[in-house]
Amino acid sequence: MKKKLLIIGHTWPEPQSTAAGTRMLQLIELFKDAGFTVTFASAASRSDYSFQLASVEVEEKAILLNDHSFNEWAQKEQFNAVMYDRFMIEEQFGWRFRESCPNSINILDTEDLHFLRAAREVAFKNNEEVSAKHLHSTQAMREIASIYRCDVTLIISEYEIELLQSQFQIPRELLHYLPFLVGSEALKKLRSGNLKSFQERSHFSTIGNFIHKPNYDAVLYLKTEIWPLIRKQLPQAQMHVYGSYESPKVSQLHNEKQGFLIKGRAVDANEVIENSKVLLAPIRYGAGLKGKLFTAMETGTPFVGTSVATEGIFSKVEPREKVKSNSFDHPADFAQQAVQLYINENLWNQQQELGFQSLHSRFDQKLFYDDFISIINDVMINLEHHRLHNFMGQLLQQQAFNSTKYFSQWIEEKNRR
Repeated sequence: MKKKLLIIGHTWPEPQSTAAGTRMLQLIELFKDAGFTVTFASAASRSDYSFQLASVEVEEKAILLNDHSFNEWAQKEQFNAVMYDRFMIEEQFGWRFRESCPNSINILDTEDLHFLRAAREVAFKNNEEVSAKHLHSTQAMREIASIYRCDVTLIISEYEIELLQSQFQIPRELLHYLPFLVGSEALKKLRSGNLKSFQERSHFSTIGNFIHKPNYDAVLYLKTEIWPLIRKQLPQAQMHVYGSYESPKVSQLHNEKQGFLIKGRAVDANEVIENSKVLLAPIRYGAGLKGKLFTAMETGTPFVGTSVATEGIFSKVEPREKVKSNSFDHPADFAQQAVQLYINENLWNQQQELGFQSLHSRFDQKLFYDDFISIINDVMINLEHHRLHNFMGQLLQQQAFNSTKYFSQWIEEKNRR
């Protein structure tokens, strides 16, 4: 008999719009390969770009916030496991699911650590180094409490696992490193000769959905401080900016005279990035791994990134000083590296090969599949024992969830009137 997994989504996956959407489909395939039937549920509205999950044999279910109908449905289905898409979803639905399926494994997929992203944003805007005063926030308390309440938490970045252990003393057995994954077909293509060569490409590119604040900040920074330096040396080059959910403030950055072109949503992200010679990722704050860099590496496109952008791509956790020395956090250094990649074919080929090596050695799906499935199955089989060693999680369910539960029930009752 197949095991049943419920995924509760923050949004319906949009793999053509967001890296989070792509990752969600990767996770679904992992669970399906491990013998789970998958149901994806969300209280969010679908968009025209939402992926048709039925096409990959995943049942879709629209659910309501603050409504007992979820409890009744989950109790009837009796799922063996649930995965919450971000900690906010665990806060909203965790207590309901646990009441309905108390013996099921609870998995949290953080996507990236939201409190780390927020801490870096505050520090950046105040021109400060990130420190404990930024990290020890209310959001951190909420996210870490969610990690404790779950049986397994998926972390996309080795740096974030190190941070959770060193700064917050989270037990390692609650955390599982699972980055963006690259399948065998994509890896075969890398050195197949089917990718466009240096001579066949032109212009610079960047990509990212504009709902995500770090992406807008990066494009604004690119337009005002980096692109003028590049354009001065390469007056015929163009900057092609792709991204979904373009707002008026993004559209206003379009300037044909300066060669800075806002292209909007990419129908095929891989195609437009492969057509470009160099991808630029001047991200000044954020967390996790950057999907745009994986698109670049998978299409053989060298990139220039800041230390935040490239964190976790080429090596495991390193001292901050070493990371900074190998990145391009200053506009002049960033622009100069971009120009050199654009004009120097040997350097371009070297950086392309470095991307290939990173995908093969660090993100090949085969490197993670067995360990991931083993962890999930082991916790499912030994769930009672696993939870006995997580007293803090039990305490937080008892204390924190009481307030969440009663507030949700109050809203539910209020909605009936």
